[in-house]
Amino acid sequence: MSTIADIPAKAGPKEWLGLAVLALPTLLLSIDVSVLHLAVPHISEALNPSASQMLWIIDIYGFLIAGFLVTMGTLGDRIGRRKLLLIGAAAFGLASVAAAYADDPALLIAARALLGVAGATLMPSTLALISNMFADARQRGMAIAIWVTMFSVGIALGPVVGGAMLEYFWWGSVFLLGVPIMGLLLVAGPVLLPEYRDENAGRLDLTSALLSLVAILPVIYGLKELAKDGLAVLPLLALVAGAALAVVFVRRQRTLDSPLMDFRLFRNPTFRTALVTLLLSMLVAGGTYLLVTQYLQLVGGLSPMTAGLYLLPAAFALIVTSVVSPIAASRFRPAHVVAAGLVVSALGHVMLATADSTSGIAQVVTGFAFVYGGGGPLVALGTDIVVGSAPPEQAGSASAVSETSTELGMALGVATLGSLGAAVYRAGVELPPGVGDGAGDTLAGALDSAKSLPAEVASALADSGRAAFTDGMNAVGAVGTLLALGSAVMVAMVIKSPPTGAGEEPATGDEPLVKAAE
Repeated sequence: MSTIADIPAKAGPKEWLGLAVLALPTLLLSIDVSVLHLAVPHISEALNPSASQMLWIIDIYGFLIAGFLVTMGTLGDRIGRRKLLLIGAAAFGLASVAAAYADDPALLIAARALLGVAGATLMPSTLALISNMFADARQRGMAIAIWVTMFSVGIALGPVVGGAMLEYFWWGSVFLLGVPIMGLLLVAGPVLLPEYRDENAGRLDLTSALLSLVAILPVIYGLKELAKDGLAVLPLLALVAGAALAVVFVRRQRTLDSPLMDFRLFRNPTFRTALVTLLLSMLVAGGTYLLVTQYLQLVGGLSPMTAGLYLLPAAFALIVTSVVSPIAASRFRPAHVVAAGLVVSALGHVMLATADSTSGIAQVVTGFAFVYGGGGPLVALGTDIVVGSAPPEQAGSASAVSETSTELGMALGVATLGSLGAAVYRAGVELPPGVGDGAGDTLAGALDSAKSLPAEVASALADSGRAAFTDGMNAVGAVGTLLALGSAVMVAMVIKSPPTGAGEEPATGDEPLVKAAE
């Protein structure tokens, strides 16, 4: 076995083909997010989940990804990153089939949970392998930019492909998209991807792995229940329990020789600021996407296919700004590029905050394009800022923390902002006598209930539901505006990294590794 050379070698054709293979999980995970949100009305109609079950169907996936990311990243160092990637790909394909054929909300939640655990093996493995395969700093920067762009491509393809499938097939078909993609990864991965493992890695601390998970779920449960029903004893106890377990987790990491998460990284203000900005931006993106996709279908009356096409401007805006941002960052400070994008996102959130339920489709589509286009610089540059702010020997840990922040932010956005939108809806919808509770929980429930009512009553219920749902989206837009502007100011003031073309070489990005026999 040979050690990685001190002088970085240029990547060849095999490495670039391997990058194409590593882009598949990223493409799939971004397609999965956008497709699921389009499928929400269809799942509601077919399985009749409660509002709380619907949120769990959407966000349990992200919660478990966030809970297991650091653990899986550490496990990959020990058993081999390619091996973990392929195990996760097989598990993801099987869980996708289980989700597609679930005939009960509880079964779908369980299948989504398994998808989350499997998904947690994919992202840290892909990013770590890219760092290993592309030792040259400039090539690695290009490889990461391509990898990030695939996330944007998936968001663009998801609505169109998913919308077409929902137009002609049942809702479960959208989960089957993962099967051929994971199959291709399983076939091509052993041929094109090298195996890497850290022979000096310490043992995996199972107690820390468990603590990282059980600290997250009670907090999410508490936030969701408080947003849904207001102050109550059980959600408050869940929040306290989650916070206490998080404290135990942090203290344990500080006593271990090989911690799951190295909290010394948080002493760096650039690291902290970039991480918080990623978390907040993904939080807003997750909640906004959930509400906009439902608005187009349930308020705007668009079919899934048409709604997917209406989402393309936002996806293309994200692709363009993700590609252009690294070029801009070679001439201007990356923090200024990111801050400018966040201001653009804030303008988009203002448009969402002021849209109405009768003539707002064009405004919502335009505003959403601004939100996603403005987020492109952060998507493209955020990971590099986080990893580059860490010492080279801690770059692997920094990558895992960055991925955790992104996934947790997306999941928290669905839980918190989705719950905020639902709470505003419940407070604003006017229910006629005799209508079931489902109409008061979700707009999909209200529109379903309206089908069995006299025409005049049905019209009043539908109009009230659409107006209340739009009020919820307006509230989320207002929150997004504040968070985007606050993040822009914070990034511009704290992060002082020079332009990437100013001659400063970025960190090489990983702990000492040994290349195993392929």
